[in-house]
Amino acid sequence: MIKIENLSTSYKTIHGDVRVCNNISFDIYENEIFGIAGESGCGKTTLLKALYDLIDPPLQIDEGRVVLNGEKNGEPYSFASGNIKNAWWNNISYVPQAAQSVLNPITRLKSHFLDSIPKERRKMESKRETLDRVQKYLEELNLPPDILEAYPFQLSGGMRQRAIIALATYMSPDVILADEPTTALDVVVQRGILMLLMRLQKQLKNTLVVVSHDMGVHYQITDRIGIMYSGSFAEMGRTDDVFRNPVHPYTQMLVAALPKVGDKSAKVGIPGRPPPLTDPPQGCRFAPRCPLAKDICHADVPAFKEVYRDRYAACHFIGENISEVSLV
Repeated sequence: MIKIENLSTSYKTIHGDVRVCNNISFDIYENEIFGIAGESGCGKTTLLKALYDLIDPPLQIDEGRVVLNGEKNGEPYSFASGNIKNAWWNNISYVPQAAQSVLNPITRLKSHFLDSIPKERRKMESKRETLDRVQKYLEELNLPPDILEAYPFQLSGGMRQRAIIALATYMSPDVILADEPTTALDVVVQRGILMLLMRLQKQLKNTLVVVSHDMGVHYQITDRIGIMYSGSFAEMGRTDDVFRNPVHPYTQMLVAALPKVGDKSAKVGIPGRPPPLTDPPQGCRFAPRCPLAKDICHADVPAFKEVYRDRYAACHFIGENISEVSLV
């Protein structure tokens, strides 16, 4: 569905261009849930904006491109970076971070739905017919139809999040990008949102890309996962495989730090902190924090390559286990 080719993005600042996504290449497949995980500031949201073609200053694409391919109503389509905007809502939609705050507080919810429908579609039916269809769709999502008359500030955080997801999926797009869809919600509402996203993905048979720093979210719902670190991917593969047998030291340390039911052993966090994107280290960016790092790690950037079938990683020492090295 989505092909990312040598993508590099940066932000223009008074200190010069700051590279955030660095030479990223990978594919997102049809009818899958793909997760993007990593620490805050590693470039997850910026990557999602590039996938959606939401490139507004100071963000810019330095190299590479994103290509969206698919078929809708029997007609094939292809949009590349710069033109993906033409596919918004109909072919690809976006649930932004802090989505509860993106709705216009002085506009009724029904206006948000009407504005999201392409002009060609609106010409085919009356406003009343459109709203009737929206109401039926909301009922399918267990949302009260009368929320169309409500203003966003009259809804709870969980209800606003569900309304945003309904807005993003109403046109049955082939790709839905969700950036931290459960942030700032309590655990009960989080589970409801995750179940809603999974149900919609199975119902629409589309592609769902979920960004979250919460590894538990990825373990519950994603088919494949990519682990980002400081602007690029450290590891990528099927979610079960990555959790069961992580091959990159960063992923191994992330998984080792996760709490497990019945496991009372002390957990060790990852020492140090991510490097500043304004002044990244030479070589592997994880090397200053990695217990396996050697001279080559501080000198050469490891290639992101297939190390096993359908498993990709960027490390000079794939196969070595951090459990054999003291992390203290």
